[in-house]
Amino acid sequence: MLKPKVVIPQQFIHEHPIAHGEAFGVLCWNTQKLTETAKFQNALARILANYPCLFLLLQEAKLSAKENWLLPHWSYAVAPNMQTRRFTYGVITASQYAFTEAQARLSRKREGLFATHKSYMLSYHALAEGGALLVVNVHAINFVRTQQFSQEIELIKEEILGHQGPLIVAGDFNVWSRQRRLRLLQFCRSVGLRQAIMVDPHHIKTYRQHPLDFIFYRDLSLQEASAIDTSTVSDHNPLYARFTL
Repeated sequence: MLKPKVVIPQQFIHEHPIAHGEAFGVLCWNTQKLTETAKFQNALARILANYPCLFLLLQEAKLSAKENWLLPHWSYAVAPNMQTRRFTYGVITASQYAFTEAQARLSRKREGLFATHKSYMLSYHALAEGGALLVVNVHAINFVRTQQFSQEIELIKEEILGHQGPLIVAGDFNVWSRQRRLRLLQFCRSVGLRQAIMVDPHHIKTYRQHPLDFIFYRDLSLQEASAIDTSTVSDHNPLYARFTL
């Protein structure tokens, strides 16, 4: 149902690599398909003015097939999980650093309620001294049994195990049970990821008292991390983290 069939939208206009010691912000946000609304775009502009970012990791984004995206001056790639004649839905990774590669992925399983896939994006960003930062933007599968959730997380693990160097894995992981949360933590330990602990964690979207959104990292120095209250826009609040390489 609505499985993506068309070319993946992308735009690569930056050539700047990430230099050693350079600081950069990362904003992670489940946008509840509101990316094309004036309310969302105004909120995003305000957030970026106060929380400077060089990476945007959006989940549950909605893009018109006929119009340019809301941030024409960013490089970006989309991993769709649904497409219609008029719209593409999925995760978007945008950056003002160079992309060396972008790989869109679909979950193997479909969600039981809507019979649709979820998607995630792996993007590689060149380091000035060689190698690459790998950014994994995840909207994890929901409405399936814990074992199936775990199998999908294992697929992501297989993708990133061979990467040598800095790593960011972030998004909406749909870990609304203790069992799912444990599987996610096991995944993080297996690839050496640390969690960015947020200031004002009460602003993080929860379900059954379990946080759903996370930013994890490896081989980077975390400078600050905050959950930002924008509760009048999406049903999730954005997470912000600032790193140095």
